[in-house]
Amino acid sequence: MSNENYEPVFDENELKTVQYHISKYPKPMAAVMPVLWMIQNKYGWISTDAMKYVGDLLGLPHDHVLGVATFYTMYFKRPMGKHHLQICTNVSCMLRGGYEIYDHVSGKLGIKNKEVTDDRMFSIEEVECLGSCGTAPMLQVSNREYYENLTIESVDKLLEDLRNK
Repeated sequence: MSNENYEPVFDENELKTVQYHISKYPKPMAAVMPVLWMIQNKYGWISTDAMKYVGDLLGLPHDHVLGVATFYTMYFKRPMGKHHLQICTNVSCMLRGGYEIYDHVSGKLGIKNKEVTDDRMFSIEEVECLGSCGTAPMLQVSNREYYENLTIESVDKLLEDLRNK
């Protein structure tokens, strides 16, 4: 996880990847999402300076990049924990214990929505549907890994496993 201040910059290979993304679309504007994703993968989050950097790379107004980054919840606009836990509380998950899972994790970690533990190991976020209604309740870790059919016990085991990663 990167610290809270960084100077966004891509190296030569990353700039080639940016050019590849631009080449896939009729206009550079369409490459904003994969380039923002590259920034987040590199730094752990997307700062205002990084959004400006992406705008400059793609020849876009900074406000457009800001609009994209703030619209999509997959982009972190501030540093999050090493393991960012997105817990679904939408209808299917709610009916099968999503709020209980969220409240349990929040209490166990001592943080609330979009907060980070003091050791920067975990952050938590209550989210809308993650598309796993048939296997609710579920959570997603760091925009990558799904954990479904959760129970309090399985969540405790997951937290323990993540702590040891």
